[in-house]
This record gives sequence, structure tokens and C-alpha cells, in this order.
Amino acid sequence: MGLQAIQYVRGRLKLLDQRRLPLEETWLSIESVEAAWSAIKDMVVRGAPAIAIAAALALAAELIASGSGRQFSSADAAAQHIKKQLDYLVTSRPTAVNLSDAAQKLSLIATKAAEGPKADASSVVLTVVDKCEVMLKEDVQANKAIGQHGLKGIRKALQARNQLKDKIQILTHCNTGSLATAEYGTALGVVRATAEAGSLQRAYCTETRPYNQGARLTAYELMHDGLPATLICDSAAAALMAQGKVDAIVVGADRVAANGDTANKIGTYSLAVLAKHHNIPFFVAAPTTTLDPNLPAGSDITIEHRPGSEVTHFQGKQVAPDSIDVWNPCFDVTPATLIEGVITERGLLPNRDGAFDVPAFMQDQGLLDETTQQGEANGMNGHATPGIQSTIPGFQALDIQTVKDYLAERDELAAHLGPKDTKSSWQVQEVGDGNINFVYIVKGPKGALCLKQGLPFVRIAQDWPLTQDRVRYEADALRQQHSLCPEHVPALYHFDAQNALIVMQYLPPPHVILRRAIVQGAIYPKLAGHIAHFLAHTLFKTSLIALSTSEYRLLAERFRNGDMCRLTEQVIFTDPYHAAPVNSHTNPHLDELVHSLRSDTQAKLAASSLKAKFIERSQALLHGDMHTGSLMVTQDTTYAIDAEFAVYGPIAFDVGKFMANLLLAFFALDGHSTAADTRSKQRGWLYQAVVDVWQMFQTEFLQLWDQHSHEGDAYPAALFGGSVKQGQQAHQAAQQAFMAEVFVDALKFGGAVMIRRIVGIAHVDDFRDIKDDNIRAVVEERALRFGRRLLLEQFDTISDVVRQAEKQRHDGKKPLFEFSASSADRIGSHSVATAVEP
Repeated sequence: MGLQAIQYVRGRLKLLDQRRLPLEETWLSIESVEAAWSAIKDMVVRGAPAIAIAAALALAAELIASGSGRQFSSADAAAQHIKKQLDYLVTSRPTAVNLSDAAQKLSLIATKAAEGPKADASSVVLTVVDKCEVMLKEDVQANKAIGQHGLKGIRKALQARNQLKDKIQILTHCNTGSLATAEYGTALGVVRATAEAGSLQRAYCTETRPYNQGARLTAYELMHDGLPATLICDSAAAALMAQGKVDAIVVGADRVAANGDTANKIGTYSLAVLAKHHNIPFFVAAPTTTLDPNLPAGSDITIEHRPGSEVTHFQGKQVAPDSIDVWNPCFDVTPATLIEGVITERGLLPNRDGAFDVPAFMQDQGLLDETTQQGEANGMNGHATPGIQSTIPGFQALDIQTVKDYLAERDELAAHLGPKDTKSSWQVQEVGDGNINFVYIVKGPKGALCLKQGLPFVRIAQDWPLTQDRVRYEADALRQQHSLCPEHVPALYHFDAQNALIVMQYLPPPHVILRRAIVQGAIYPKLAGHIAHFLAHTLFKTSLIALSTSEYRLLAERFRNGDMCRLTEQVIFTDPYHAAPVNSHTNPHLDELVHSLRSDTQAKLAASSLKAKFIERSQALLHGDMHTGSLMVTQDTTYAIDAEFAVYGPIAFDVGKFMANLLLAFFALDGHSTAADTRSKQRGWLYQAVVDVWQMFQTEFLQLWDQHSHEGDAYPAALFGGSVKQGQQAHQAAQQAFMAEVFVDALKFGGAVMIRRIVGIAHVDDFRDIKDDNIRAVVEERALRFGRRLLLEQFDTISDVVRQAEKQRHDGKKPLFEFSASSADRIGSHSVATAVEP
């Protein structure tokens, strides 16, 4: 039997840990989809075809081991679970089109299986599992076909150059063999086919820095098969070609665009340029699942970045200076003009006049199935970007034109706007200014609606896939929180799972996004009371203090929201503390502080502890993204919107996140102030608002506790009731301990949020709108340093917090606009005499 990296029998999957090769052969049991996600992300398994097969088989193994369908209540429930797990797996390696292709096909299979007249959960599961297993067999067959087509293509190219000879010398890059596929390999499969035909003189493999896949894996495979082989440094390739020791170059691919541009391991582009100079045919070998007809060109391909430590360290030992910045892309893109041909299991896709026609080739081969065509439709409509298609069958990305059609087709929604024959006069505006979704305001003669759609990516990083199931969680959260606090949550009118959208109450002017209004100088005296009321009611009434254990468990299960939680866990608790590729900061001004943070052991430990608490402490239904950009306000009203991050989690998270955003605005204010307008009154309002939010939340939460003291199962009357001996003392002690823990944790969560907003992804307008880099850096540094203090230090009272925040401003740097903290204490956020609107 040839070399294998995947061992599978129904219900069980093992992967060869390629990180330990060639010195150690270790097999890891993959017992869940989550374990497979980590294995792909951590490069236990690698290579686009192998990643897809491993992901599919991990899903199959989990489905069988968990009950073969018995774990689901219905066929639809099984299909929805399968699609959700596939969406999650795709996020482990977004560049690998094989993975997204497999996920789309399996999702469609699950959907169709669930629609069958006699479908049940078991039949859906077994249908999907069967297809996963077929994928394994088909991959091996495809690889051997690639080998044969590749040998034929090389001979033809050499003959055209008058260079054909009996024995061929082939150079390859990275690892594309049995360790990167189910078995045999793609580019290395061409080498194997050449050897089997007796035509291989020598195979050369590059070391493939910085992860050394060539040295560790390809060299291992070549030696395993007993083939004549030589390992070279990446930088030696040009010299090798100049000496006439390379007849052809064959590499693999992670994605091939419609014009033939190809993404592959970093260094591939260099080899293609060198091949062109030395008149050496340069081939890409990849299965047709790697071809992406919906991606126009290489410029649309997402390039992942790996940790800088892969470059600065070798075998765990540091080999570069601490302070050096590292640029470590996983892949590069080779232009189609440099590629002789793309070798697939269906034959050779030739280069015609410097380009390829991938869609035409796939059409000729009958490969543009309904999944691919549906993806094309998604990519052509609205805002869907090439290369990332929805996995929801029938999904339509709306735009300014089609939004009107959608609403007019639904009588209950059109009734809010006016008669259908007035549709041409309806006005549509896309107003989404957040980081995630698209938001449309539609106005008709009778009224207006707000429609919000979630596409399969992050709006501000469209190469970052994101589950569309988040819209379902938002719809559910709106219903739940509106029922608990209708005065501060807009009404939900419609939820469409297939199109991942909601339609809800339109909040007319003068409603504005709070963050935007604060930047422009507004003060909202009633804000603190509104937010305290919203937080107290939504958090208390969904906690075990108010609910029975059965009610609590049902709600907690409904709001697991794993995909969005993983995003929160990454961007708040992980990415800010290392050189994540999505991070950004004001540079070079904050470089020293950012480098210090990345080596700050105390901060890393504190953030990791908070991450564990966020995951493990499921106390109540959180809004999940409680910041000034998720609130619409007037002088008399406040509404919480954008609840797609809703999840059961620690009460302190929502409270701390909002207070942190008020503090961010407080620190940013110096960057918006001038000598003519020092914004002293607004600064005093923000200062006191932090205090009032906490104090009013605590007061109202405890009042609710007293009013419903023993309705829930957390503190039963048998232990804490007034008729029990010392029951009242126990009740008060429980409240005191509970609120003390929430206070401490809220400050720490708040500190982590402040740090993330300055050095991570998705900065806030409070700082971003400060045009002068020098001024912005000063106020950001103050906020960043105070965020770290909140994360690590202890504060006795909320008044102590704001006093220390004011002291943090006095760092000897400009700008600094004075105001009296003592006078701010007298202002009070709920007693400001004059309101200032933007």
C-alpha cells in the first residue's frame, strides 16, 4: 500500500500529524468537527484536497459516532445541523476552494435528502456520510488520472521546445503528494506517474520555507517511494535551472481563478518567473474541485497570513530579533501568463494567448452543476463577492433594486409601505455602517421599514467567511428581548432563513447611531437610565435567578451561537495579543506599545482567563455586541439593535462592553476638541454616564431580584426565603457576592474591549475620525494604557474607575482639554440641563 495520511473507517477518523514528520509518525484521532477545524488550522493536515477530504470525513465520523441520526428530532434538524457544521469547517481555511466546494455540495445533498417524501434524520445522515466516503475514493482516482495527464502534457511541452528526452528532471514545490491528498498526489502524482513510466531522471524538491513542507514532507515521500530525489534551498532554484538540471516544473494549487491565475504556497510565483526566463514549462496540477469559475482573477483571491514566529523561530529557538516586523503570507498568486497548462483529472487545460478559460473548460466537462451555477447567481446579485458563495440553497443577495421587489411580494410587509402600485416611488437607501451586515431603509407613502441581510462574509473583510445563521440568532434575540424590554428593542416583523434577512421596525429621525452622534458632540441625558433598564431587564429575566432550570436550559440551548462566539473570542481575547494579520494600529506611533502588549505575559493570561469565562459562564442572554454603534437614540428614546452576537454568556460582558465604549469616547474626546470648543460639558456627561450606567443597572437588577426573588432555581426560597431562619441575610449576602463578581468581571471585560478596538480589527469612529495621526495616537495611547489597567488592576468603586481614567489623560502630552471631575460628579448624566444634538 502507498503512503497514506488519512485513515478512515465508518465512525472513526485518524490523521497523520504532519507537523511531526519526518522524524516522528504520530496519528491523531479526530472525534469531532471542532477537532478537525483545529487540525486544519494548525496544519496537522494540509494541502487543499486533503483538507476537503479530512473535513468531510470528520463530519461523517461525528454524525455516525453521535447516533447515526438518532441525535436529531427530524430530517430538517439533521440537515440544518450538517450545514451549520460545514459552514464552520470552511472558516478553518478560506483559501482552499476544495473545502468550500465540498461544503456546498454536501449542504445541497443534505437539503435534498431532507426534502424526500420518506426522509427522516437517519436517512439524511446516511446519505451525507455515503457521499463523504465516495469523496475519499474519488480523490484517489482523480490523482492517478492527473499523473497520467501531467506526464503527457510535459512531454508535449518539451517536444514543442525541441527538448524532449527519455529521462525528465522535474522540480516541485511544497508538498502535493499522499500527505496533501487522499493518496498518490497531484503535482507529486505527476512525478510518481513519470517514475512509473520509467521516465524520471530526478525529482527536485524545494525546502519551502518557512514551514519546510518540501524538506519535511515531500522529501519524506520521495524517500518512502525510493525515487531519485534531491532537496534544494528555495533560493537555489535559479542556479539549478541555469545549470540545465530542470526540464519541467509542476506545482499544486489552492485555488485557480477563472482566468487561470493560481494561488499556491508562497514561492510559487518566484519559480514561475524563473521558469519563464529559462524557457522551462511551468505546470499547475490540481483537481477540478480547485478550479473556481466564479472568481474572475487572482486579485480576488484571499491570501492568508501565518504567525511571524514561523520566520523568527526555528524548532522552537529564536533566530531573529524581538522587535523585527514579519510579513509571512501563506500563498502567492501566479499570473496565468506564466503557466503552461493546468493539469486536472479531466485533462489538460491549455493556456491560450496568455490566459485560460476555466468556466468554458468546466462547462465542456459537465462540471458546472447547480451548486456552482447557484454560486454564480449569488456572486452576480447585490454585494456578494467572487469566491465566497452562500451555502444556503436558493439564497439571493439583495441590492437597492431587488429590495423593493422582495417587500412588494409580501403583503404583510408591503402594508407598512403603501399599495403595491406605488412601488416605483418607494425610496431605498443602504445605510449599514457596521462591520458585518448590509442594512436597507425603504420608505413608501404610508411608512417605512428596515431590512437587514447577512451575507456569507464579514462586510469590512469580505475574504473572511461568516455564517449566515447569525441572522437567525439575531431574529430570535430581537423577539426575546423585545418581549422583555419593548421600550428599548425594535419590533421584528419578518424573518427569512433562506435569504438570511430580517425586516423590523424603522426608527425615524431624529434617531441616530449613538457613536456617530457622540463624535459630533451630542449629549443624551437619559441614555444611562435607558441602558441600565435594558441591561437589567434582559439579563435578569433570562438568568437562572428568574427562570427554572428547564426554562433556562431551553433558552441557553437556543442561543449557543457558536460561530459568532468564535469570532468574539478571536478578535477580543486572542488577536490583540499577537501579530494577527487582521490587526492594525496607528503606526509607527503605537509600534512600541503594541510590541510590548504582544510580549505582555500578564495581559495574555488575563485575556485568556476572560476568554474561558466568556465561554464557560452562561448566565443570561447577552446582546453580545453592546456598544455605542449598536444603539439608536434620541433625547427621549434608546433602542438596542444589531443582536447577531446574541448568546448565553456572563452578565458582566454586556455591562463591561458598554462602559468600555463610553470610556473610549471619553478618551477620544481630546482629539475632537478645540480651544474654541473644548467639549467640557460632553466630557463631564461621558464621565458621569459611566458611573450612572453601573449604579443604575445594579439598583434596577437588585430591585428585580427582590420583586421576583424566588421564582428562579438559582436562589430558592427554601434557602433564601424570608420565612427561613436567616433567609433574608442569606438573600442579601447572595446579592452582594453576585454583584461584586459582576463588577470585577465587567471592568476586566471592558479593558479587553478597549485594547481590541485600538490594536485589533474594526476600530471605532471615535478615534478613526481624528484625522491627525499624531493627535489620534496620543488619545489612543491613553485609552490603550487604561484598558490594560482595567484588565489587570483592581478598582473598589465605579467612581474610582472614572477618577483613574481622568488621571490617565494627564500624561504630559497634548492635546489635553481640562475639566473638573468634581463638577462632573454634580452634572450627572440624567440631570444635564441642556442637551446638545449634533
